Amino acid sequence: MRTNNKKNLIDRRKFIELMASASSLTAFSNFAFADKISTKAKIVILGAGAGGLAVANRLANRLDGAKITIIDGRKQHWYQPGFMLIGSGLKKPSYSITKTTDWISDGIDLIPEYAYELDPEAKYLITATRKKITYDYLVVAPGLILDWSKIEGFDLNMVGKEGIAAIYAGPEHAQKSYQALSKFTDKGGHGLFFHPGTKIKCGAAPLQYTFITDDIARTRGNRGKVEITYASHSKKFIGIPKVNEKVTGLFKERNVDVAYQHVIKSIDHGKKIATFKSPEGNVELPYDFAHVIPPQRVPDVIFNSPLPSENKKWANQGWIDVNKNTLRHSRYPEIFGCGDVTGVPTGKAASVVKWMAPVIEDQLVAQITGKQATKTYNGYAACPLVTRIGRALLIEIDYSKKFVPTFPGVIDPIEELWASWLVKVSMKPSYYAVLRGKA
Repeated sequence: MRTNNKKNLIDRRKFIELMASASSLTAFSNFAFADKISTKAKIVILGAGAGGLAVANRLANRLDGAKITIIDGRKQHWYQPGFMLIGSGLKKPSYSITKTTDWISDGIDLIPEYAYELDPEAKYLITATRKKITYDYLVVAPGLILDWSKIEGFDLNMVGKEGIAAIYAGPEHAQKSYQALSKFTDKGGHGLFFHPGTKIKCGAAPLQYTFITDDIARTRGNRGKVEITYASHSKKFIGIPKVNEKVTGLFKERNVDVAYQHVIKSIDHGKKIATFKSPEGNVELPYDFAHVIPPQRVPDVIFNSPLPSENKKWANQGWIDVNKNTLRHSRYPEIFGCGDVTGVPTGKAASVVKWMAPVIEDQLVAQITGKQATKTYNGYAACPLVTRIGRALLIEIDYSKKFVPTFPGVIDPIEELWASWLVKVSMKPSYYAVLRGKA
């Protein structure tokens, strides 16, 4: 049922006014008005993703005389929230691609290598070419490894061919994924979507691409030729009860078949069969189109170090052991964790970095100056969960999994809204402001 046009217009106007206000506030950073701190501290940032760049640039603006070094071998920086738009045919790969060096402020050194070894007792890292880098403070933000090899029979060269999509693989692969999706929604057949059996970046992405495929097939008048199956790795789709209930209802309305507790094992591309581990044993599901998301893990340099959590809940998973509010390591007070590798009970998404980075800045500067830190992280994570082109749910939660809406009274988190879609398609400037340490 369509909403009343007059009310919808008012809601849109109110939302746009709020967005404009928020954007103007983003231009001013809290620390821009803080006095610079003079220090000779050696600070190493492991990783030049969203978390590493945000923290490095905030510290560069806050500290005078500090030696700040970023270690990362990636030449490109990818705006990963854009992959869904590229994979939907709405953007080109260039939309998400910049150079890592574009985001590094003057006064920050970049070592364009990956880290090979980390010794928190002796306070040093070894790079891939065996350079030894010592530090006084370390911020660990390397992101996650996409472990494609854990899906037997799969190869990234398959993407875009014979109905295989994999938007997580990068901007070019996201475009190839759309090409495969486009052919599938024209021709018809069986579409297969799944969530792997590990934590992943943007846990709602598998759901979003399912909804987008359904929507494109409907828009082209071909939904009757398309069958869709979603294989969930657990007994639910998402760990927020009201959102899980909403997705369950939408899948039922849109005729999406569901297989619970199915964890991907392998793909036989010749037979077009994917094999899943389930409580009943191995299950084979056919496909003409499959969106492949691999298991994801922390990099070896972290997993093989003393940094991972000793908490039984996360045993052998490699998440670094930080206090969930201060983001300081539980056993090494000069080490902080930011982003996906942190062992905290929140989503692994770019949105968390906006709120983690100021906390790490505040905590680290307080340690340098011997003062009391004032900022803590409450577990905020956000996801514009796309349910069709032009509509989304805007999910914002904290550690308690309670909704903490940025626009209360304007955006209902469990309603499919144009305003929530607008957040999804217009968030890149805010993301880049975070990288620069300005938001």
